[in-house]
Amino acid sequence: MSTSPRVVGVCGSLRDGSHTRTAIERALAEAGSFGGSTQLVDLRAYELPVFDPDNREAGDANRLKETLRESDSIILGSPMYHGSYAAPLKNAMDYCGFDEFEETTVGLLGVSGGRFPTTTLEHLRSVCRAVNAWVLPHQAAIPAASDKVDDGEIVDEEIEKRVAILGQRVVEYANIQPDPPTFQSEENVGADD
Repeated sequence: MSTSPRVVGVCGSLRDGSHTRTAIERALAEAGSFGGSTQLVDLRAYELPVFDPDNREAGDANRLKETLRESDSIILGSPMYHGSYAAPLKNAMDYCGFDEFEETTVGLLGVSGGRFPTTTLEHLRSVCRAVNAWVLPHQAAIPAASDKVDDGEIVDEEIEKRVAILGQRVVEYANIQPDPPTFQSEENVGADD
């Protein structure tokens, strides 16, 4: 692992004016100020057809997987869609697995137009545990995002602080020694069926 932890933020929203992207960029800026080297993975710039286990290298899948494999920490951010996380992020993660996430520190960020995106964060946490990632206890959420984000800035001081702390934590815990494999990861056979 390098002396400067490599932090990759993956934006699960494809919207041009995405509040999720704004929050990930803020977390990455904070990670940079704490000594991390950062990169935004904007899924709008990746060609990722709907995942087909018979074609695991379709489109830009290898570019995405290489970027994630080279990271020390990953921030996954998603808007809440129908009580879960967004399809673009799910599709991107389906191309990935243990090689990209095992023993990697992961920070979670959820954004909602309405109430607190609890299930979005829970579902992301479950998926990350299934590939034996080390998920930070601290997570960030932006409920009622249109009131909290304006013109590419988080305008709610408390939420801005939580997002910034997420960026700090992914650097601080990039070198943590993970726990033994999770039960979920030991039971995960992937898409081999």
